[in-house]
Amino acid sequence: MNTFDTLSQLCNAVGVSGAENAVAQKAAELLQSYGEVVVTPALGNVMCRVGVFDDKKPTVILDAHMDEIGMIVTYITDDGFLKVSGCGGIDSRILLGQQVAIYGKEKLIGIVTSTPPHLEKDSTAAPDIDEIYIDTGLDGERANELISLGDIVLIENDLERLQGGRVTAKAIDDRSGMTAILLALDLLKGRDTFYNIVVLFSSQEEIGERGAATGGFLSKASTAIVVDVSFAKTHGESDENCGIMGKGPMIGFAPSLSGEMSDKFKLIAEKNRIPYQIEVMNGRTGTNADAIGISGHGKATVTISIPEKHMHTPVEIVDLNDIENTAVLIAEYLCNCDSGEEASV
Repeated sequence: MNTFDTLSQLCNAVGVSGAENAVAQKAAELLQSYGEVVVTPALGNVMCRVGVFDDKKPTVILDAHMDEIGMIVTYITDDGFLKVSGCGGIDSRILLGQQVAIYGKEKLIGIVTSTPPHLEKDSTAAPDIDEIYIDTGLDGERANELISLGDIVLIENDLERLQGGRVTAKAIDDRSGMTAILLALDLLKGRDTFYNIVVLFSSQEEIGERGAATGGFLSKASTAIVVDVSFAKTHGESDENCGIMGKGPMIGFAPSLSGEMSDKFKLIAEKNRIPYQIEVMNGRTGTNADAIGISGHGKATVTISIPEKHMHTPVEIVDLNDIENTAVLIAEYLCNCDSGEEASV
């Protein structure tokens, strides 16, 4: 499997929270060769039972969320301008002057309006997202014919290579996690694991981990590995709050996670000389681990995070080597751990 090509296919698919149909279709296509794939009807999770299940084995979820941040149309003015609200925590500082795609009855291009600096009285603060307007180039009548309230809007960027193994695009959060899981499945072909594996590519993480809560319950698993992105140091941030891009996956330690699983991931990384970093959180993780960990009867859960720069912008950056090392670490864990972290029923 080619890491860049897989990540590119996933990042280029549209999947704003609550409207993940296109990326779900791509995810289902990429999972077909690994097992039985189901798209759940209510929330649109993509789930795959990998290979043949053994009733004597415990079951583990490999989770990454499919959805990306974007916007939703809330109002159309008489002269054809759009007002929007955010789907997920979009960074409003990057919006002014951006070209956006509007998914109405047909795909349209719009521009977020921006006052020229010559006429701006105060340029020290970014506007709130509900204060911006999108110029569609249409009059009000035509805009209402082509665009409906509730249509999605997003900034689109195809995946591009930077120097070394680094790449940039929209939706790398969390299509990079999906890619790491697919690579791990590739590495597991022909190997015996301690677990039955359920892949959960979950919906609506950015608006409250909704897909993870339902998918975690439906899986009937007792253990979960949640793959997401976390903060990579760019400049000026505190070293203690960020990972370093290119230094490997970040193994999560938190009161809400399984310390035993975290410790085992660390030991397996060291034994196999897989580069890794430690990410310490003081409570909730801000990932699907929070919802999956308390779904059903509860699940022993750990986070494995890929360092990412410029989170929640259309120019997120990751290192392909970190994605690949995440896949290797997950595959080695599934083949070389025991079931000691399983909670007794």
